[in-house]
Amino acid sequence: MDEKTPQPAEVKQVGSEVKKDPNRYEAEDIQVLGGLEAVRKRPGMYIGSTGSRGLHHLVYEVVDNSIDEALAGFCTKISVLMHVNGSVTVIDNGRGIPVSMHPQFNKPALEIVMTKLHAGGKFEKGAYKVSGGLHGVGISVVNALSESLRVTVKRDGGKFAMDFIRGEPKGGMQKLGESNEKGTEITFMPDAQIFPEREFSFEILCNRMRELAFLNKGVEIEITDEKNKQSTSFKYEGGIKSFVQYLNTNKVVFHEVCYVEKQKDDTIVEMAMQYNDGYTENILSFVNSINTIEGGTHLSGFKAALTRCFNAYIEKNMKDTEKISNEDALEGLSAVISLKIHNPQFEGQTKTKLGNAEIKGIVESLIGSALSTYLEENPKVAKLIVEKIKLAAMAREAARKARELTRRKSVLESGGLPGKLADCSSRDPKQCEIFIVEGDSAGGSAKQARKREFQAILPLKGKILNVEKSRLHKVLSNQEIVTLITALGTSIGDEFDLAKLRYHKVVLMCDADVDGQHITTLELTFFYRYMVELINKGHLYIAQPPLFLVKKGSKKMYVYTEEEKNKAMAEIGKDATVQRFKGLGEMNPDELWQTTMDPTTRRMKKVNIEDAIQADQMFTILMGDQVEPRRKFIKDHAAEVVNIDV
Repeated sequence: MDEKTPQPAEVKQVGSEVKKDPNRYEAEDIQVLGGLEAVRKRPGMYIGSTGSRGLHHLVYEVVDNSIDEALAGFCTKISVLMHVNGSVTVIDNGRGIPVSMHPQFNKPALEIVMTKLHAGGKFEKGAYKVSGGLHGVGISVVNALSESLRVTVKRDGGKFAMDFIRGEPKGGMQKLGESNEKGTEITFMPDAQIFPEREFSFEILCNRMRELAFLNKGVEIEITDEKNKQSTSFKYEGGIKSFVQYLNTNKVVFHEVCYVEKQKDDTIVEMAMQYNDGYTENILSFVNSINTIEGGTHLSGFKAALTRCFNAYIEKNMKDTEKISNEDALEGLSAVISLKIHNPQFEGQTKTKLGNAEIKGIVESLIGSALSTYLEENPKVAKLIVEKIKLAAMAREAARKARELTRRKSVLESGGLPGKLADCSSRDPKQCEIFIVEGDSAGGSAKQARKREFQAILPLKGKILNVEKSRLHKVLSNQEIVTLITALGTSIGDEFDLAKLRYHKVVLMCDADVDGQHITTLELTFFYRYMVELINKGHLYIAQPPLFLVKKGSKKMYVYTEEEKNKAMAEIGKDATVQRFKGLGEMNPDELWQTTMDPTTRRMKKVNIEDAIQADQMFTILMGDQVEPRRKFIKDHAAEVVNIDV
């Protein structure tokens, strides 16, 4: 055998039990459970969708492999490069994917990892103690959905490379030369046959890289956009403590971050929390650096511990036996809970919810004990938090009474629906859409313009309450908001039920001026804070009425921007007349239908949340109590504003 051929790691035998070196990561550690054919046929099963979210998920899967090396203690730097041609490269300084021959398949382990589903070093404890890429499909799925992919590995004293086309090897693994370094470099081009749009967003990738840097303290993650010549790097020695401080940017906080790190058997629990003077919760949960956006047993355990601890503290120190609810304890809380466990059971390949039943009890016990100690050792902080929780409980009771009053009022109205609502005749929510319209004038035009079979119109008077500055009981005392809640049928807060949504398209339709934009922002704030699931499930839209009518003789064109107006005038003629639409009420019903309401010709923006953290911070800046952050934001971005009406 050639001396330069990589050799298997030493395996020591003690009695009848074979024990592996905990630092080993070799060909024999790669287990194989399947092939790649189904991935290209049903990509959504593996990456969620073939839209923007699925496209960026490809990068996440590759980076997650590098993060797994960091979790194992072998990687300190990860680089992500967005190339001009649309491809992406991810480089790490971990151990490098094994390149020696796999004993079962007689092929390089590198090829097995890249071409076989469920092939990886994450099914046994030897190579990885904890891992986000548990399923072993990540990198092979990226390979299958890329029109080209090249992987370069430095390890075992050499530099090796292998190329693939749509998941199939293009030739074998090549040794490019000698190297004393270690690491993996993967460059891939998403397949145009799979992804209709292949442009990566620097901002979206930055947000995920920042998140990973927070979760893996001391690991440097660098991202570079070669096309737009921008680059940034993230490294946080404070870990999730720094993460919580970041979440509370521009918020008034009550205390320093409370940080807990505990371990039971193979489970490591990290938690950081800090209360602010806001009225909404912001809790992020992670397992092995994977964002479990739908929560799971670890989040349930944390919430249970939180409520139990505060109830015990209030009863012991304040002699108050009236119990607070989980909702009360969560008001104004920013928290990050991060677990590292060996065998996470995620629901689905996109790993959005943790299902391990035993984790709830472990998290509740470990965090409950640590939080009880924190409250006893910090009585001033405990008093501030308890006072806020007590106010939240009083507001919740007031909100309950407001709901009851709202229900009694609704009974007096026709069918329990607001009198100003012009409902549609269809009762199939999937076919129905509702336009939330600004004022009675626009409401009158919209009611005449609509197709009453499937389009409902709800005019709202003036500007609704800014819910960013108000608790729920004040929100429920605002008549226009109550009218909106009643019309949609879902209720809000802890009673919100998406299954009761009466219209699967909820369309905000305001005037194309500054006041209209302000009203839209107020409505978006309400939906984000109290009906966010409506956004997450793709039910919220913003209508795009035209700004101008360019007309000459029998020729007329409705246009939506200054640029389009100039093009239309060039096409129709310089002596064309231009009408600027200030409000929807200025349009006759035919114009409103043709330009803004007709499903075959209208333009609408679908409201999505690409980054919940950034969205939360933006609502805090624009709609919150603090004036200085808003002033700074306006000053910093003033030069970007064009064609504003004042």
